[in-house]
Amino acid sequence: MFSARKILHLESEFQMHRGGSLPSMDLAYETWGKLSPERDNAVLLFTGLSPSAHAASSGEDPSPGWWEEMVGPGRPIDTRRYFVICVNSLGSCFGSTGPASINPTTGKRWRLDFPVLCIEDIASAAYEVVKALGVLHLHSVVGASMGGMSALAFCTLYPKAATGLVAISSAARAEPFAIALRSLQREIIRSDPKWNGGNYAPEDPPILGMQLARKLGMISYRSAEEWARRFGRERTGAEHDPGDSFGIDFEVEAYLEAHAVKFIGGFDPNCYLYLSRSMDLFDVGEHSGCVATELGKSTVSRALVIGAETDFLFPVNQQEDLAECLEHPDREVEFVVLPSIQGHDSFLVDMDRFRPVIARFYDRP
Repeated sequence: MFSARKILHLESEFQMHRGGSLPSMDLAYETWGKLSPERDNAVLLFTGLSPSAHAASSGEDPSPGWWEEMVGPGRPIDTRRYFVICVNSLGSCFGSTGPASINPTTGKRWRLDFPVLCIEDIASAAYEVVKALGVLHLHSVVGASMGGMSALAFCTLYPKAATGLVAISSAARAEPFAIALRSLQREIIRSDPKWNGGNYAPEDPPILGMQLARKLGMISYRSAEEWARRFGRERTGAEHDPGDSFGIDFEVEAYLEAHAVKFIGGFDPNCYLYLSRSMDLFDVGEHSGCVATELGKSTVSRALVIGAETDFLFPVNQQEDLAECLEHPDREVEFVVLPSIQGHDSFLVDMDRFRPVIARFYDRP
């Protein structure tokens, strides 16, 4: 089986942003391209909530990555020019330490004994990988959704570490609507009897809770306009089980079911809860009370903020607010709104619109 994943193991204690610590931790990451002799061409890519570090294919792992059409030779983030680093978020379940990992102190899974996870912890953990790779200064940090939050946290925690910033379909803080949605998703998972206070057996997780949470997530990731065009009122034509009056009738229902079933096989429920909550807790302006003040501390000289018109999870007004807060006399800020109909997921699927904008940012010296 192919795998380009590498593991950075840190034996030193890692202090968490809101208290508690990890006695040691593993961080999974992948890289593409080569670090320049000056060590100044590195791009740090943060993921959203659910992806692994496998953003693109490589000779070591030819399987398509979650941002396959964006990262690679001749692509917008061109690995012939840039050394790209993607880190699996701390708290996730694809190689990095999280609630599903073994607590070295007890020899048992962390589960809910894992400390409160914050976006700042994810950014700080990624910085450990950057240092371990010998990168002196990042060309840029880039992230979408939760990854955009992680990129912002990185720039405030390490204000001199990067020259550029790309934030896509993200925000400087979580707003009530998004918090409400994620809160309901977490409640759905915790309401599944199999969740058992987080002490479920790995081979028998709260599948129903995860499926329903994923369906609600998919509803928030896409737009009504896209679904109207894509599915209309098309019926599946499938027969219901005997006695089942409320089975799947419509194609859109089948779509949600398929995505829910696909998701549950690869993601740990407790990890999902922790990462979801970290997004709600995030607020760039938490310390000073002003987002612009915090972002003004960074020496980033170029910033690109992208939003999608139909994204109601991270709406365009949040992207506009972020772009305004990034304004600084020594910084060039570009704010782009794209007419994508795929909602929050546009950055993953509407490549014809997103590629040129990101390519323009990375084509410049």
